[in-house]
Amino acid sequence: MVHLKYKPIPQELAKGTTLLQRINKNNAALQYIELKVIKMTSGSKFQESLGKQEVCIVALTGKITVTDGEHTFKTIGTRKNVFEKIPTDSVYISIEQTFDITAITEATVILCYSPSDKKKTTTLIKASDNTIERRGKYQNKRLVHNILPDTSPIADRLLVVEVFTDGGNWSSYPPHKHDQDNLPLESKLEETYYHEMNPRQGFVFQRVYTDDRLLDETMAIENGDVVVVPKGYHPVGVPDGYDSYYLNVMAGPTRKWQFHNDPDHEWILNRE
Repeated sequence: MVHLKYKPIPQELAKGTTLLQRINKNNAALQYIELKVIKMTSGSKFQESLGKQEVCIVALTGKITVTDGEHTFKTIGTRKNVFEKIPTDSVYISIEQTFDITAITEATVILCYSPSDKKKTTTLIKASDNTIERRGKYQNKRLVHNILPDTSPIADRLLVVEVFTDGGNWSSYPPHKHDQDNLPLESKLEETYYHEMNPRQGFVFQRVYTDDRLLDETMAIENGDVVVVPKGYHPVGVPDGYDSYYLNVMAGPTRKWQFHNDPDHEWILNRE
């Protein structure tokens, strides 16, 4: 059975720096994505040396300073809580670099990785650089912040996006997939979902399934959980009274988001 749901398991890396999630090919059915979620107290530090990986450092909450030795971005980050629903700052760092993160305030940081052999430029992705979309209608509405869309030339493989879904709505819906390297019809992209809920004690439902149903799992997802989508359709349902946030990381052999809707449910897009 493919393992899809990951609960946060706190592990202290250094004083004030706690690893909450670590997703990689050793514990997940992924080849193109790794993910870390780190909680930091004011003044704490995190350092890492990249091999043949690129990284997008998302200042999820709080304020941080990021440096790769040559470029330094001071006191970035825009919000205390993701449910302020405003974009935040991120930093892209390319392969074979060493970077340092210093927490200026209490902060949560998400590190999104993908293998790469292409040298790119360290870049600050300011909150104001995020494109903002409102998608869907009826009970299928969501707010999207595009941090690293496929139209951005910054990254080699990584795609990163934030999605906010109000209670009683569905997201990543109608069910769609992107697991076939069959452009221009469909691209092959693995995906991870980092979830938060408001209020925190809430939950959402996420189903991951394939056409043949050899993979078909529906999960109750709580605050701080990560869902891995190596293949298949992956809709999210948000119960009444609770709002949903998730951060998506996608990566694959080609940096193009071309999805295929489940034909059984595509009709909902054409409702008047």
